[in-house]
This record gives sequence, C-alpha cells and structure tokens, in this order.
Amino acid sequence: MSAAPALLEMRSITKSFPGVTALAGVNLVVRAGEIHAICGENGAGKSTLMKVLSGVHQHGTYGGEIFYGGHEVRFKGIRASEDAGVVIIHQELALVPGMSITENLFLGNEPRRRGAIDWKVAQRRALELMEQVGLKEDPDTLIMDIGVGKQQLVEIAKAFAKDVKLLILDEPTAALNEADSRHLLDLLREFKRQGITSIIISHKLNEIEAIADSITILRDGRTIETLDVRADGVNEARIVRGMVGRELSSRFPDHTPDIGEVLFEVRDWTVRHPISSERLVCKGSNFTVRRGEVVGFAGLMGSGRSELAMSLFGRSYGVWLGGRIFKNGAEIQVKSVSDAIKHGMAYVSEDRKAIGLNLLDDIKTSVVAAKPAKVARRGVIDQVAEYRIAEGYRRDLRIKTPTVDEGVAKLSGGNQQKVVLAKWMFTDPDLLILDEPTRGIDVGAKFEIYGIIQRLAAQGRGVVVISSELPELIGLCDRIYTMFEGTITGEVARADVDPERLMTQMTTNKKMPVS
Repeated sequence: MSAAPALLEMRSITKSFPGVTALAGVNLVVRAGEIHAICGENGAGKSTLMKVLSGVHQHGTYGGEIFYGGHEVRFKGIRASEDAGVVIIHQELALVPGMSITENLFLGNEPRRRGAIDWKVAQRRALELMEQVGLKEDPDTLIMDIGVGKQQLVEIAKAFAKDVKLLILDEPTAALNEADSRHLLDLLREFKRQGITSIIISHKLNEIEAIADSITILRDGRTIETLDVRADGVNEARIVRGMVGRELSSRFPDHTPDIGEVLFEVRDWTVRHPISSERLVCKGSNFTVRRGEVVGFAGLMGSGRSELAMSLFGRSYGVWLGGRIFKNGAEIQVKSVSDAIKHGMAYVSEDRKAIGLNLLDDIKTSVVAAKPAKVARRGVIDQVAEYRIAEGYRRDLRIKTPTVDEGVAKLSGGNQQKVVLAKWMFTDPDLLILDEPTRGIDVGAKFEIYGIIQRLAAQGRGVVVISSELPELIGLCDRIYTMFEGTITGEVARADVDPERLMTQMTTNKKMPVS
C-alpha cells in the first residue's frame, strides 16, 4: 500500500532567541491521517517548532518554509492557523477555571442569534462535542470542579469546535493518571480512524511506541532522523539512542544506599480539606524517613500524596487537625513555611510554574529565593555571591542556558525543574520532598535528576519522592509507601517490590501488612 500524501512539510526551520539558537534548520514531514510523534531531550526544540507551526511564533520571526495541504502557509497568529484547521493544545491547559465547560468550549467563538449569545445552541453543541471525546459531565460544570484528565478532554473538544484537521498535543498525558492516559490514547486512535492527523510531543516513550506511526527525533535544535515505527521495528531503546546520541544501559544510575538512623517521623497526621469540612485528605498518617534513604509515595490521582506533602511543609495545605513531626527523635513544631525551612525541610512542588518559580525572575534570583539571607550583607543581596552561587548550580546540574541572567520563563520544562531543585538545595535541607520531580522531562534529563536525588541521599539527607510513574518509584526508591483516599495503606521495601501488589494497595483503603 502506498504511503499517504504529506499533509504538512516544514523545511529548514530556524528560530533564535537572544543568546540561544532554538531551531537550526529543522525538517519535518507529517503524512495525512497518521499519528506522528516528536521526541527529544528538553531544549531540543520540540515545543518551539510547534509554536512556529501554530502561529504562536508568527511568520517573519523565523526562517524556513511551511507547506500545509500542498500550499505554502504563513500564519500571522493562532487564529490564522486555527482557521486552517491546525489546533495546538499546550502542556499548560488554556482553560478559565471559573467558567463552565460550555463557556470554555466557545470562549471567543460563541454561537449568536440576533447579536446575542445563543446559550441553547451552545449547550447542545457542547454536549455533541463532549460525546465525541467521551466526556460525561454536565456542560454547566465549572472547570475548577473537574480533574485534570477531564480538563484535557475539554481542550480536545475545543479543537473539534474549531473543525480540527491537524491536532497538536504537547505532553498531553504528563499530568494524567494511568486510566486517563489510556483513554486519551484510545481517543487519538479513534481520531485517526476519522481521518484526523495528530502530532504528539511526549516523554513517555512507552506511549509513543504504542501509538505513533512515525517518530521524528530532534536534538539540539536539529532533525536527527524520522523513524517508521512498524517498518523500522522501533522500541524505547532505539528512541533513547536517537534522543541522547548514545545508549542508556539503565534508566537509573547505579546506586548502593547507605541508610542510617531515622531522620524524620510523622505520627497520626490528620488534615481536613480546605473547603469541604467533612472530607479528610490525610487520615492518621504515619511514616518514617531515614538518613541516606529515598522513600517513595505511590498512589492514584486524588490519593492525598501531594496534600500530605504540602500539609507537612508548614501546613501550607488544608486545615490541620492533629499529628506530630519528629526530627532526629525530637518533636518539632512546623506551623509555617518559614518553620519548615528553619527545621531543614524543602518541598519541590509538582507545579513548578505556578508554585515552584516566579516566571518573572531570572535564574540567579530564583536560585537564592528560598533563603536570600544566605547571600545578604546587612540586608542587601550580595550580587557577586548570588551570581557565583547560581553559576555553580548551572554547571553542577547542567542547566542549559547561556547565562544565569536569563529569565526562567525562557527555559525548557526540564531546565526549569533543575532551577527549582537548585533553589531548595541552596537551603541545605536535611529532608527534601520532591513532588513529581520528573513530570514532563525527557529521559536524559530524568537520568540526571535521578543522579542528583541519589547524591543528595548519599550525603546523609532524607529524600521523599512522590510520583505517578510506578517504574520510576521502583527503580529509584529504597522503600515505597502507598496511599488511597488519604490513608497510607502499605509499606514495601525495595527488595520486596511487586507492581501488582503496589497497585492493589493503591486501590484499596484496607491497610496491608508491612514487608
């Protein structure tokens, strides 16, 4: 059977920012009706290329040519690309939390009758679009009242409202649990049957291998190769080799733990939901972390892992009802974030852009932000010391940027995460709580961050890792706790880890015996 004609051709695309060449002659061919994956390490140019295609970076701000449907296109903005049927869904969803599903679906494009918005037509059309993507909700439901998996479906339904022909998804499953991820991938297969072409950017290589027809690999702003998944017998190891330019013999650095005495202990920790007074998000939680130990927390979305972490870090989430925290055997009072930092605690949020960083700051300011007094003289920041410290972390953590004067908003997701890690490492913590530390990060950068985590543990610190990826927890952690609906349901030592057992403990509120 002959290959389908090309729907999209991007030829010799170049794009530069001050001090950085993001794209250096990238070529991309996407055939009609296929699912085409774009892979590469953070900073490889994937998202920038898609912003060029979709008009975020307008014609005239980049070099090269774009052919779509056999004709050259020069999109002057997102509206122009959407009018042509090219719709991009960014990793950070563009929804208004305080508006309903219907209002979000037609925002700026509301159906009208005699000059007024026709909400009956909008709601009927919303129900049709929601059915197309398998979203079973009342269309009047507010976006803030549905989970991130359903919000992703709303974004895809918005694309259908715009008569999409080429759907671009940037890290669509990064924030989804396993069930929501499966549903989304099934949707893409259904869209393919309907003749819709999709481009997917993802660091989840198992999903790419399962769903993609073709894979284009970028490295350092250049096209490395395009693979035919079926004909070339592509597997995860082959994709990794193209991404990083070498074989990764293991996804996790070699590590022999040196575990010491109990550093941190939590007893009977109970926290109420900040709004729903009848709902407990932490129910009598008990756990320990030893010096030199990496402790994982596994659970499905809504299990309470992040809520537990945030409530421990200075009671920054929910309403504390009871419980005690011990460090080195002595009880400590942690009633505020400043208390937490004073007692040697650090928390890296799962949402690096909303909570972990101020996107208006540059790198050097961000690195010292959690403890600026360390670089202050008589209340004034020592800018020479600030620069020297930030430059040290830039080298040690391999943050890809020409200068620490660069704004953090311009960094790729993986490099932003490294800046967040640097910020908390600068406080010299005894206990680090890392919430989804590798979300949206490529395989090469993950390997680097795993190494950082292991080095921190080797220094005698305790590290807590919350992750939605079981293979990550199994490969990285010395012990794993499981949670379900606010309850710690079990504890498994590394030697006894079994994925099926973990999943069982993640889906029941019955406490399992410790192994």
